[in-house]
Amino acid sequence: MDDIPATADSVSVLLPGGAPGPFDYAKGGLDLKRGDIVEVPLGRRAALGVVWGPGTGEVPREKLKPVAARFDAPPLPAVLCDLVDWMAGYVVAPPGAVLALALRSGEALAPPKLKTLYRRGPLEPARLTPQRQRVIDLAADGLARTPADWAELAHVGVATVKGLIDAGALEGVEVPAFSPPPSPDPDHAGVDLSPAQRAAAEALIAALDGGFSATLLDGVTGSGKTETYFEAVAACLKRGGQALILLPEIALTHQFMERFEARFGCRPSEWHSDVKSSERSRTWRQVAEGEARIVVGARSALFLPFPDLRLVIVDEEHDSAFKQEEGVVYHARDMAVMRARLGGFPIVLASATPSLESWVNAAQGRYRHLSLPARFGVAVMPAIALIDLRRQRPPSGRFLSPPLEEAIETALSRGEQSLLFLNRRGYAPLNICQACGHRIECPNCSSWLVEHRFRMKLACHHCGYERAKPHACPQCGAENSIASSGPGVERIAEEVAHLWPEARTAIASSDVLHGPRQTQDALERMAAGQIDILIGTQIVAKGHNFPNLTLVGVVDADLGLSGGDPRARERTFQLLHQVAGRAGRADKPGRALLQTHQPDDRLMQAIAAGDRDRFLAAEMEDRERLGFPPFGRFAALILSSADEGLVDAYARDLAAAAPQADGASVWGPAPALMARLRGRTRLRFLVKTVRNFRIQDFVRSWLAACPPPGKVRLSVDIDPQSFL
Repeated sequence: MDDIPATADSVSVLLPGGAPGPFDYAKGGLDLKRGDIVEVPLGRRAALGVVWGPGTGEVPREKLKPVAARFDAPPLPAVLCDLVDWMAGYVVAPPGAVLALALRSGEALAPPKLKTLYRRGPLEPARLTPQRQRVIDLAADGLARTPADWAELAHVGVATVKGLIDAGALEGVEVPAFSPPPSPDPDHAGVDLSPAQRAAAEALIAALDGGFSATLLDGVTGSGKTETYFEAVAACLKRGGQALILLPEIALTHQFMERFEARFGCRPSEWHSDVKSSERSRTWRQVAEGEARIVVGARSALFLPFPDLRLVIVDEEHDSAFKQEEGVVYHARDMAVMRARLGGFPIVLASATPSLESWVNAAQGRYRHLSLPARFGVAVMPAIALIDLRRQRPPSGRFLSPPLEEAIETALSRGEQSLLFLNRRGYAPLNICQACGHRIECPNCSSWLVEHRFRMKLACHHCGYERAKPHACPQCGAENSIASSGPGVERIAEEVAHLWPEARTAIASSDVLHGPRQTQDALERMAAGQIDILIGTQIVAKGHNFPNLTLVGVVDADLGLSGGDPRARERTFQLLHQVAGRAGRADKPGRALLQTHQPDDRLMQAIAAGDRDRFLAAEMEDRERLGFPPFGRFAALILSSADEGLVDAYARDLAAAAPQADGASVWGPAPALMARLRGRTRLRFLVKTVRNFRIQDFVRSWLAACPPPGKVRLSVDIDPQSFL
């Protein structure tokens, strides 16, 4: 409902936070409609809220407090309000907590700031010096400028300009402090598409006129998916609509922005955590007023108040970074699909390694499926080979096998680049006493401390705890007994420096590269050929184009296969496929070598054969047999508390209160895989149901019967992606 009936004397207002629903307020003489952002009294303070509909009538009219004010800001679009309601029900979260994702406060809601510029005024100065004359001559163009700009252009001092202002020869005019964002030009620089790209682009453009649809744009690495969906973005612009492009990681943003600017003549509006708060506030306002036509951002950009959103692109749709794991737990890809459905416009999910959920949706006809099976231009897919570490072991104390060493040597001799991939930060993941076997753990978390030799620290990657590496074992006291076990990227870099001391090397991991700017600098140096061997974590696995990179070496291809995560094999395949795809993206052929102890595993065989579809078919068969997603449903309940006894007691009560229902089973309580995190004990329940089961209703009724005590934190994760 967009309008509040004129006869209604009260409205319901939803406040951002943990309240279970909106509160009633008197209209206070204001003409209000759904989505209006208002200020209301709440106890002794003023609170921000959004008009959600007519008052419920549950509170007598005479007891209602009036809405204090309505902000001079565009209302939240009705579709966004509908998304908040739907999402709150889906993820089993208070609607106000979901609203907080969409509502900005402070500067974004205030009227746009103004600044004063000066142009030719109506008066002539009493005294006209040569300096003043130059300013007046310049002012004949009728433009307004700052005093500093007048001074610079006329080659005079600022005092001369201020004198003309005082004399009335220059008059002030107020203009917005910030210029509107530049308008992307859909015809700025079209590209020559391959026949497959052109056919896919035409299908995406046609979808703009067909209401809601979801399309899986499935293309191998280097096939030009971005250029293809840019054509749909251009068509959306020509139709006067807004478009949103979601990227999984900030590290991908800079190179993407350059490609966007080359195609459309300017950069789009950005929305992610590295953008300054003031700029985000400005972007929020520009989106709400329809000035920002294209936004590129992280998952939270989905909740911007687009008044005319007509297209959403989710790039790397399979990426687990789209899952928000704290606060309101949601998957941005799935919420984006619902945003498009509610708005009646198309969404495009792009990936070289689609998630099994999207793959099944495409196979069953719920999504359209567009395929780009070949790389663009002369580039071809890299040759992929497995190195059996059982037979071709690295020398003692080293981690690069002889075949991988030989391949790096060959690439160096040809003046080509190599990428060594290991998805493990630091120098060593484990530090162990050689005398008693004690492993140095984090005091706050169920994890080992990772050695970072460059910083001379042992660190926890979960809570941030750090300490110096001890000279003696904390358990037995043995001196100089602590040994580093296993490799991280720093240790591989040390080995590379030993083997090829003349090679130019660099590490790309979040411990070494602090923030998007440093990350982009390293990637630009790699693209420019200033690095011979890049050693990196998953930060280099996707979305980057290095023309002279011909060799990818995966140090430990088995790393993601351990543990009890039902999605571990899928994620491992996606990551290895993506990182192998960095090789040979230009005119030089590439190859990828994967070191593994499990070369006969069907996952490894599928990667080596380049047979992604065979792997997906086998994984789909296994999931269907077990009733795992997408053929069944999961919901995780994580209980945590600093008081171990209290969380144990509540877990027993919750287990006793679990409902009985056909098609549903409850597993637990059991220690979470990360049983202690940031000083809190964690227990987990897992609800498994058949596909068409109303799992949210089950969880909601269960928790209503046994709510957590105040010192126990409970997190609900519908469709969990991670099982930590």
